[in-house]
Amino acid sequence: MTSDQRTADAFASSWNNLPLGSIYTEAQFEDWLRPVEKADVKGKSVLELGCGNGSLLVHMANWSPALLEGVDLGESVRSARINLGRLPVASTWRVTQADMTEFRMADGYDFVYSIGVLHHLTEPKRGLDSVVANTKAGGRFHCWVYAREGNSIIIALVDPIRRIASRLPWWVTKYCLATPLVVPYYLYAKTIRRFRNQPWAKRLPLYEYSIWISNRDFPFFRHVAFDQLVTPKTTYIRRETIEEWLKGYPNVDQKSTYIEMRNGNSWKFGGRIK
Repeated sequence: MTSDQRTADAFASSWNNLPLGSIYTEAQFEDWLRPVEKADVKGKSVLELGCGNGSLLVHMANWSPALLEGVDLGESVRSARINLGRLPVASTWRVTQADMTEFRMADGYDFVYSIGVLHHLTEPKRGLDSVVANTKAGGRFHCWVYAREGNSIIIALVDPIRRIASRLPWWVTKYCLATPLVVPYYLYAKTIRRFRNQPWAKRLPLYEYSIWISNRDFPFFRHVAFDQLVTPKTTYIRRETIEEWLKGYPNVDQKSTYIEMRNGNSWKFGGRIK
């Protein structure tokens, strides 16, 4: 079994045991997709690579694309189909179980996105290759990944635990490790939010990210911690690496590309196809 398959299976075991619907709020979805907005995809064909249980697809469907497709390697596609099937939307949709690094659609899509997936692949660049290859001429693509910048404390403290936790049954990782381990950070983030306007608080590690996540309840904190611990592979990607990747595609309009820091510890990036 490949590392990517093990990761997909671990995530699927968790995704398929979540309540129906999206685990993310509409505001979180919009934040991840920005600068892409509803007007950019309305009436267009849209592809999400690495769709999990469809938590982002649920929100994307409300942006009224003409065609919406999700692709995932794991059995989480079962939950994605259920979640999309419950929506009163007119869009044509489908969910395909496939390896995103190998998935190709000849006609391509107007908009292709991948959120929180590339950094878990054995070869992140192959995932981006697929994002670009599935975007039709004149279309645009958008991705979000963990940054090397701003994550030194996560790399130092969490990554060593992940190497062990990723070998355990998913439920052990989620309930016996992620649950107790995230309690201190949950209290830390809530404290930062309470004192967010104080100069000393703004100097604390993970300040921006803590402000962002502190709006959510404990189960979401645990979900994020589980994401960190369950995967056999996590790559924290530098800005210069993304710059090199984007420059390496001759069919990408280099004037359209962008790389934006999000919450002080991750990158959003994308562009248009010529």
